[in-house]
Amino acid sequence: MSSSNDQVFIPMSRTNTDGLPGMTSKDQKTFTEGAVLSFHNVCYRVKVKSGSLLSRKTVEKEILMNINGIMRPGLNAILGPTGGGKSSLLDILAARKDPQGLSGDVLINGAPRSANFKCNSGYVVQDDIVMGTLTVRENLQFSAALRLPSTMSNREKNERINMVIQELGLAKVADSKVGTQFTRGVSGGERKRTSIGMELITDPSILFLDEPTTGLDSSTANAVLSLLKRMSKQGRTIIFSIHQPRFSIFKLFDSLTLLASGRLMFHGPAQEALGYFASAGHHCEPYNNPADFFLDVINGDSSAVLLNREEEGDEAKETEEPSKRDKPLIETLAEFYVNSTFFRDTKVELDKLSGVEKKKSTAFKEITYATSFCHQLRWISKRSFKNLLGNPQASIAQVIVTVILGLVIGAIFYDLKNDPSGIQNRAGVLFFLTTNQCFSSVTSVELFVVEKKLFMHEYISGYYRVSSYFFGKLLSDLLPMRMLPSIIFTCITYFLLGLKPEVEAFFIMMFSLMMVAYTASSMALAIAAGQSVVSIASLLMTISFVFMMIFSGLLVNLRTVVPWLSWLQYLSIPRYGYAALQHNEFLGQNFCPGLNVTANNTCSFAICTGEEFLRDQGIDLSPWGLWKNHVALACMTVIFLTIAYLKLLFLKKFS
Repeated sequence: MSSSNDQVFIPMSRTNTDGLPGMTSKDQKTFTEGAVLSFHNVCYRVKVKSGSLLSRKTVEKEILMNINGIMRPGLNAILGPTGGGKSSLLDILAARKDPQGLSGDVLINGAPRSANFKCNSGYVVQDDIVMGTLTVRENLQFSAALRLPSTMSNREKNERINMVIQELGLAKVADSKVGTQFTRGVSGGERKRTSIGMELITDPSILFLDEPTTGLDSSTANAVLSLLKRMSKQGRTIIFSIHQPRFSIFKLFDSLTLLASGRLMFHGPAQEALGYFASAGHHCEPYNNPADFFLDVINGDSSAVLLNREEEGDEAKETEEPSKRDKPLIETLAEFYVNSTFFRDTKVELDKLSGVEKKKSTAFKEITYATSFCHQLRWISKRSFKNLLGNPQASIAQVIVTVILGLVIGAIFYDLKNDPSGIQNRAGVLFFLTTNQCFSSVTSVELFVVEKKLFMHEYISGYYRVSSYFFGKLLSDLLPMRMLPSIIFTCITYFLLGLKPEVEAFFIMMFSLMMVAYTASSMALAIAAGQSVVSIASLLMTISFVFMMIFSGLLVNLRTVVPWLSWLQYLSIPRYGYAALQHNEFLGQNFCPGLNVTANNTCSFAICTGEEFLRDQGIDLSPWGLWKNHVALACMTVIFLTIAYLKLLFLKKFS
């Protein structure tokens, strides 16, 4: 897309905004007047492990120390060096930081944040978390369907979506796919504006953004901040962290908060920051970017700092190592701010805001959702299915591989004979089919791992419940992607192999392969849920299946395993699938045609019947001997899915 698209902006007029469908008079009043966010004596500590492996101990690290400030309608920037605490402060203000170790108050218009604050405010994460296989409009529709109240009609929701598209200048790419790593989509600026649009659907009075210029070139970053500036003029309080903005971006800031080592260096009007630092003895060189200058001063790398020291005749400080100079300089700047008029004025205003009757904040309590469980389930399933179809690399490729593998296996084991070699070939091909279902299910680990960041953001923002997301993914992704390969595999291999010519046996084999695939996939989900790295989960799955193969019944006769290890066979997924397939195929077969069979269904020198083979393997010949394997697989599936759900439910939802 051309860069000119990033500059398009059609403002939403105040009259149109006040008349948005679904907005109460209270909502309109809040939006028109804007929200004032204040934070009082905010401190944040975390426990970290330090020392060597042998002498490891837990210590408490202070991330933020007595941070006070006020964010009004406009552009409020939080600036600071890496590790200074700006992202932590942003998350605390947005109620997205773990409340453990957090103290202080965050107020909205002088009142504590409500339980639904995370839903009513907007939060744009640093990495643009949008579904790349969907179009810009479809992503906005998903946000509108789940975050706007169910009392709004579809027509009203579509009006809201169209208004956001116009406001963000996305009309030309509204029906274009956002794009994935495999398919080209919209530009970086348009992708960022789509992320912003997902949050603007609820028309929030406060919008948080974490590093909104990350990954963008300077021109696109300038366009995004210019857009935010125009939005702030409509009454929104926009709070964001940013790292080294260019001068054209810095000029847009209304308020500037400078942090270093968790301490406040400056908080006040952005355009007065240069004068403030000059009064502290740090003068910005001509043509230098103020944002770069501030960071240089804080880090002790600015030539202005060195010149100031030379004027004072403090040559010893100049020769000191930077690591020894940084801490004293930061402490000096922090103390200078505490004694400044900016701090005193802020404290006076904070005292006025905190004069309202104090109530305990409920921002970290369980949120209430705008839509029902069934409504969320339908939209999550719909989006997941669209994503599945939009990812041919994952869906179509798997079907093609299944077809090719089925034809290869059919060619190798073509037309199995009813003779002693047929016993070996049948046992071998059934073992392969079972283990193939297990190892092909390893791809299920990606189901929750790849979308972990998307799930975390949408859950915290109040899109849906954990249960809606979990069952939606199962219905739209896991069920079809494990059922279809089993059906294709059975239809191709069953007739090429010449297995038992009975309709019942055909469908039992198909069902058995499905059960193995579902159980193995459920185990993959139980291992992968909550993980961040696909490779680790895949490695654990592969190791588990290798051990399960040993106890499947082919590589070793399970009746000969020593008692203290034999219990492991009951944990083997392929054992149950392999036993079911053997029972289904061998029962009633005769492998010694033309020879007289003894009363015990055996020849004098070989196994002649399927019953004899099954008895030799320790498999029960009764109908229960078949179905108990399916029951065991079903129980394991339920157990694994329960574990996966609980891991998602109790996953740490805060940063």
